[in-house]
Formats: sequence, structure tokens, C-alpha cells
Amino acid sequence: MGEVLVRPAVAGDADVVARIWRDGWRDGHLGHVPEELVAIRTAESFGTRAVERTGGTTVATVDGEVAGFVMVVGDEVEQVYVSGAHRGSGVAGVLLAEAERQVAAAGHGAAWLAVVAGNTRARRFYERQGWVDEGLFDHHAPDAPGAVRVPAHRYVKAV
Repeated sequence: MGEVLVRPAVAGDADVVARIWRDGWRDGHLGHVPEELVAIRTAESFGTRAVERTGGTTVATVDGEVAGFVMVVGDEVEQVYVSGAHRGSGVAGVLLAEAERQVAAAGHGAAWLAVVAGNTRARRFYERQGWVDEGLFDHHAPDAPGAVRVPAHRYVKAV
């Protein structure tokens, strides 16, 4: 595998970001979130959101190919996803370090993120990266109609 590089996303990245996001979301969320949320997380919804969020997205590339992405909003590391072909390769760690850097550069002393309670693979990853589980809370999907509650763990890390 080549070097992992990070850069701001551009409009041309939206399709691959949407695909990575959809596939990764399904891997980590199916069976762990309410069916009403699954029903609205269509391929089209990921495509729309990826286009809308391009300006706040950072991508990781390997040999010129987008291998994953991260979205940071304020002090929250909101999305971190890596393509199936690049999982276990170190891309996620590079993206998470970049997210931490962005949170610190914005003047925050700590970053936080939410992980669906049943997503043990992600939870183990964040713990290995030095993030601390502050416990369960009801996360509300911000773009879902109504108040879709998703049991999640809140992880924090000083940055």
C-alpha cells in the first residue's frame, strides 16, 4: 500500500464518499439502529448528504484513490469511514489524527464522537486510539425526520 495522504474533499469526490459512507454505515449500523432510520438511509440519501457536506469533508487517498473520509463539526468528529478495501491498513488512524488536529485548531480542548452501541469493531478502534468511553446516551440523528433515538456511546479525547 502507498502513502496515506489527506486533503480537503472536492466536488468530484462526492460519489466515492457517498459509496464509502453508505457501505460503512450499513456495516456498523444494521441490526443496531431503529428500522425507521435504516429506511431513510438510502443510497440516494448518502449521495445527497455527501454533496451537501463536501466543504466540511477531508478525504484520505492512497495511490490517488479515495480510501476514506472524515467530517468534523465544531468539537465533534461526526463521521469517520474507510472503504472496505482499506480497512486495517492504517487509513482510519490517519483520518482520526487529522480530525483531532482540526478540533484542536478550532480552539477546542477535547473532541467527542458517538458510536452506535452495537458497533464493537469501531468501539475497540477508538479505545486503541486513546479515546475514552463516557457511557451510553441517546443520540438523535440530526437529519432524520422526527426524533429517531439511537443508543450510542459517547467517546472523548483531549486534543
